[in-house]
This record gives sequence, structure tokens and C-alpha cells, in this order.
Amino acid sequence: MPQLDARVPAGPIAGKWDRHKFEMKLVNPANKRKFTLIVVGTGLAGASAASSLGELGYNVLSFCIQDSPRRAHSIAAQGGINAAKNYQNDGDSVYRLFYDTVKGGDYRSREANVYRLAQLSVNIIDQCVAQGVPFARDYGGLLDNRSFGGAQVSRTFYARGQTGQQLLLGAYQSLMRQVHHETVTLFPRREMLDLVVVDGRARGIVVRNLKTGEIERYAADAVILATGGYGTAYYLSTNAVNSNVTAAWRAHKRGAYFANPCYTQIHPTCIPVSGEHQSKLTLMSESLRNDGRVWVPRKVGDRRPPEQIPEDERDYYLERKYPSFGNLVPRDVASRNAKQVCDDGRGVGETGLAVYLDFADAIRRIGIEGIRDKYGNLFQMYQKITDENPYETPMRIYPAIHYTMGGLWVDYNLMSTIPGLHVLGEANFSDHGANRLGASALMQGLADGYFVIPYTIADYLASTPLPKISTDHDAFKQASDAAQRQINALLDVKGTRTIRHFHRALGRILWDDVGMSRTAESLTRALAEIPKLREEFWHDVSVPGAPDNLNQSLEYAGRVADYLDFAELLALDAQHRRESCGGHFREESQTPDGEALRDDEHFSYVAAWEYTGPGQRPELHKEPLVFDEVHPTQRSYK
Repeated sequence: MPQLDARVPAGPIAGKWDRHKFEMKLVNPANKRKFTLIVVGTGLAGASAASSLGELGYNVLSFCIQDSPRRAHSIAAQGGINAAKNYQNDGDSVYRLFYDTVKGGDYRSREANVYRLAQLSVNIIDQCVAQGVPFARDYGGLLDNRSFGGAQVSRTFYARGQTGQQLLLGAYQSLMRQVHHETVTLFPRREMLDLVVVDGRARGIVVRNLKTGEIERYAADAVILATGGYGTAYYLSTNAVNSNVTAAWRAHKRGAYFANPCYTQIHPTCIPVSGEHQSKLTLMSESLRNDGRVWVPRKVGDRRPPEQIPEDERDYYLERKYPSFGNLVPRDVASRNAKQVCDDGRGVGETGLAVYLDFADAIRRIGIEGIRDKYGNLFQMYQKITDENPYETPMRIYPAIHYTMGGLWVDYNLMSTIPGLHVLGEANFSDHGANRLGASALMQGLADGYFVIPYTIADYLASTPLPKISTDHDAFKQASDAAQRQINALLDVKGTRTIRHFHRALGRILWDDVGMSRTAESLTRALAEIPKLREEFWHDVSVPGAPDNLNQSLEYAGRVADYLDFAELLALDAQHRRESCGGHFREESQTPDGEALRDDEHFSYVAAWEYTGPGQRPELHKEPLVFDEVHPTQRSYK
């Protein structure tokens, strides 16, 4: 079976990145303006990359589907960003952040990438403070920290419950500075529909102008994808409804391997589903688990209001089962335990699919004003959505699809299997293994954009002959014609069922059969049902409107068509991985006390899938995972 080379530098792990930076080739300042780079996506990874590359002097074309880069989904991140500053003097270090991340990912990540991420975390905070990001500060004016799941130190920097928004505004300001200086050209309201590959290298993209409907072509010397994850394939998730898999999936069909698609994260603290009317779910920040205590009634079927249940009849099950970490166990552990107590009949609320997150003890300890200072906007958001006051009544939470650890495969330089196509942030697979620790998504996006890609893309440009091409090249015509054919095919179906009907049906299959737990039986069922649903979609979907103007139904239909293709790969990857690890929990593979049981002998690798054509089984490639620093053991948070 083919094996992938991650091109990880040799030598001790602490020196790999510094030595690699020196050994990589550079582009001299006068030559940078001769290169054109495309950056797709303007979240933290995309905005930081575009602004950094523009500052260096490259000619950057920046694309986003929103009307403004400020509306990228990074803005919704709440709780914080990790960095190994050790400001609390509580034993943190670069090595401890590295260790926590590898362990938290259940030993399914690439060590060298994770160590680099931990190293760069300290630079990110300095960069953001210099940009004016208003991180919380302690009484002496120094930057404050709080705890997050999977760690026993306080390393998370935050801005109340708006950390993603503040970090994105910092990156946006940097981006718009480069737009002003004309090193970056911004293209809002464009959706990438295809990657253009010329002579085996990524040389441009085809997009649809979402206002006019026009298919547009753009050429470049390299392409950077920073388009986020694929959690919306599940229909109900914490992601913005416009977040989608299309750009990554179309690149996959052009030759970029898709790695570990079965690694999807279930976030434990979301507002529970309330009905069929919902199009997304709302996240309650993991930071709330610092002060909130998670519990359910001890008795099955106890439907009394929470204030009527005495202390000795409550089960603080995370504190009981995991005394070392308590409510701050990693997300996959907290999510599975919430599902278990609800499956046992001890869930709360009307549906029984919720647990309590209770702040009564914290309010007694630091007062309502203390809680309001830390989490005020989160409490306000919860009350607005549920019409319940969380200062008086415990929040009700339940797990939901959140982040995706899988993504396009990249090497140490963040380049995919298509030379010239680099992939950043959540769109790649590289740093989190089978489970992402809280407050690490913002860290990875900014590390990739500010501090990794400016070095690694220079090495590619300086090492590669890149003859100038124009959008008149046959490859651009073929790609734009293919995009137009798919648009025409969607409009020509003229069926009777809505696009949302198919998306909701797909989400139900994925949640039920490829969700918080998976079995051989459920995965076989999903792999039988998804192709049937796809066939029904292409025979009975109703896509109103015309292709040559604003048509949000057409946009949505194209994304759902890609979800239906991608979901089959997600389920296939889950079926092939006959072990439990992190967010991928196979019920056949668990310890006697119900924890995930890995199979390191047979599955200690990255599974990267190659597209082989429509209707064909994809080919599996493996990148063996080598652990020289953190040796895999049974993960324990007890």
C-alpha cells in the first residue's frame, strides 16, 4: 500500500522548525512582487496568511463567500486561544502544550507539526497584543488566563466570550491595511468551484460570482486554501450554515488526498436541539466548564426542576469518574459521558437529551458580578435563545457536531499532494489528531497564517519553475466548463423536494450512524443509505431560479451535492478504522470502563484517500505515525 512522505525535517524535535527555516530557500524582496498567490477564505488562517504575504510584497488575491471578511466563521469562536506563556507560573511550557495536544488527540497526530504549533503559540499572543486585541487582564494589568479541557494548567488567553471576534478583527485590520497598500486584492461574494491544475501544479481557481452568477477564472503561481471544516455535512452543527466542504472536495477531486475524514469533533456544551425548524445549533463556550459543574439526577426518570433536587440526589458524573480533571476532561470524553447518562434515562429537559451546567457554586464563591465579568455575553446569549436565566437556573447542554480534525492531507510545509496547493487551518488535517483540545483552533489558524506559510510557500516558489500562464489556458476553460455543467445539471432536475429536505436527511444518517458512536452495523447502514439518498437528490431535487444572477438556492444545492459525495468517504474512513480514538468511537473497541481503546499495532497512521473517479472506491494511502517524544499509552484523565 502506498505510503506518504510528510517531509518532516531530521534532528531533535525542539530544533526542527528553526533549522528548517534556515534551510528553506527564500524569495528576494524585489522578486516577491512578481509572484501572484491566491488565498481562498478570510477566517483567521486565510486573513492572517493574506495579510502576512501581502506585507512581504507578494501580489495576493483574497476570496471569500461572505460580503466582508469580517463575517468569516472564526468570528463565532468564544472561549480563547492557547499559548505556552506560563504567565500563571503553574508549570506550563512549550513541551507541556505539545504533550497535552498529542495526548488529547489520542496519539493520532504528527509530532513535528504539533511541536511547531506549541512553539509558535507564544509568538501569536505577542502578535495579537501588538494588533490591539483586547485580551482579558488581571488586577495588575497583565494578560489573564483560564483553564480549558484536557490540561491541568491555565494557558488560555481570552476576551470574555468573544475571543474569535477580537482575533478576527485584528487579522482583518492587517488584511485591509494590505488592501489599502494594493498588495492584496479582495474578492468578496465568490465561491470556489474548482481548482485549476496545469502540468501537475495548482495554478488557479474557478469561482462563481454570487451576485451576478458569472463564472470567473483567476490564475496564480500557488493556491492557498483556508476554507474551514466540513461539520455542516451533518446538517445541525455549531458552524455557520454557509460553512461547507465544496472547495476542499473539489480540490480532492483534482488530486489532493483527503485525510482522516472520520475524525469529527462532538462539542459537549451546546444548547440542545429544540425542533425540526432549526438550521444550526449554538455553542456555549467550553470556558464555562471552568466554573460550571455538570450533573444529572441520580435517579432514572427524575423530572423535578433542578432546584428541587437535593445535593445528595445529584450525580456530578465527570467529577466522580475523572477526579484529576473533573469537568475539564477533553471534549470527546465529556461528550460520550453526556450521551451515556442520557441513554441511561437520566437526561433532563423535555426531550431528555440534555445535562445541567450549573453555576450556583461559582456564584456563591465569586458573586454574580464575578461571573458576569467572565461570561456575561455568553449568559446573555443563552437567555436570549432559551428564555431561561442561567444565573438562576442551570444551563441545559448536549453534545453537537463542532470542529473537524480531518481535512486535506498536507506535509510539514502545509502543501497538499498537489504541488502548489497549500492548505491552512481547519481545512487541513495536520495538528489535532483524533480530537482537538479546546482553544487550539484559533491557535492553529493563526500559526499557519502568520508564521508557517510565509516561510514554506517561499521555499516552493524559489524551488519551482513556474512559467507564466493566463486564464485562456485550456485547463481554465475545462474547469469553468465543468463548473457550469454541474450548475446546469442541478437546475435541470426540476424535482419536487427541497434542497433542505436532502440535507436534513443526510444529517440524520450521519448523526445516527456516524455520530458520537459508530458500529460496524451502523457504518454499513450509512454506506448503503447515502448512495440511495444521492441518487434521489439527482432525480428529485427542486432548484428554482436562474444561473446568471443571485441565486442562493443554487449555491446551497451545489454544496449539498458535495456533502452527499463527501459523506460517503467520511463513513468509509470510519468503517475502515476498526479502533476507537478520540472523536472516533467504535463501540466494538472500548475498555471495560467504556473509554476509547486504540489499536496502535494496526492503525497508528494517517489515512489519506485518493479520488479515483465517480462511483469508484477511493484508494487508501498511509502516513505512518512515529512517536519519538510522547509514547502512546492508554489515555487517562482520572
